[in-house]
Amino acid sequence: MRRWTLKAGATTVEGLVLEDVPMPVPGPGEVRIRVRAVSLNYRDRLVLQGFPGMRLLERDLVPVSDGAGEVDAVGPGVETWRVGDRVTPYFFKNWHDAQPTEVDFGLGGHDTDGMLAECVVLPASRLARAPESLDFAETSTLPCAAVTAWNALHGGRPLGPDSQVLVLGSGGVSLFALLLARAAGARVFATSSQDDKLRRMISLGAREGVNYRDTPDWGRAIFERTGGVDKVIDVNGTSSLPQSLTAIRPGGEVALVGLMSLEDAPSIATQVLFKSATLRGIAVGSTKMYDELSRVIDQHRIRPPIARTFRFEDARDAYRAQASPELFGKIVIAL
Repeated sequence: MRRWTLKAGATTVEGLVLEDVPMPVPGPGEVRIRVRAVSLNYRDRLVLQGFPGMRLLERDLVPVSDGAGEVDAVGPGVETWRVGDRVTPYFFKNWHDAQPTEVDFGLGGHDTDGMLAECVVLPASRLARAPESLDFAETSTLPCAAVTAWNALHGGRPLGPDSQVLVLGSGGVSLFALLLARAAGARVFATSSQDDKLRRMISLGAREGVNYRDTPDWGRAIFERTGGVDKVIDVNGTSSLPQSLTAIRPGGEVALVGLMSLEDAPSIATQVLFKSATLRGIAVGSTKMYDELSRVIDQHRIRPPIARTFRFEDARDAYRAQASPELFGKIVIAL
């Protein structure tokens, strides 16, 4: 069996090594999955680079959190899965509902091997059924980005059919948030630094967009056009939070998905105070959220946007493509 291993101490794609290893055998309560596709997230780049908390640099790691495949062997005591079932992993191990009760870094990060292998063995409880309407490549995009978007939209202050949502940029979480918010009947607005990407987001259902390079005060522009959105899906962090808080209505919510800087903290505190706003941190989501997401995907026939598909042997090229500023949609590696 082949797998890609990120070697101890490596922080570039050259540290990814394709290895031949013995076929893993599922033990009691475990299931072996024949992986058919994996997809990359921005988080996988952080793991590759050795971002603090994302990875233990002193050990080899099989990377990538998101994948899909079919069960090809079950261990003793497993009754929930059968050979041939189409599955995808839950991102977290023991977060089923409400709030997580322990720190969990997810598959393919810290010290937990991930999905970039021809076969993986996981606890039976770690697996979710793939949506009936999606193929393996599309299903592989769900565990991290799609569940994060679902949590951002429906956790905290859930959307209603008259809600207004602002998504920042065109990364995986933002595109899923756009599609899922439209499925819920919400009006969606978007920002990007590229007019072509804004046009593509409008074709996916966004009402209109703002180029933040041409309009640096984009939060005020959105507020003036909407009267204040109910929710902002902020994938950047504190550098964009002042504008996100300007864009929301009083009592609105910023779902904070990214945290790339610690700028403008005094301005953030002032706006949160005077708008009685909610600032909610998002760390993917629970198994219940995935199950809710899966039902909505089948009900509304939502198709995850895939930008490019690479062969398993070309995983390094897939990582390079995922880092491109021109990327629109998910990068998938097919097996």
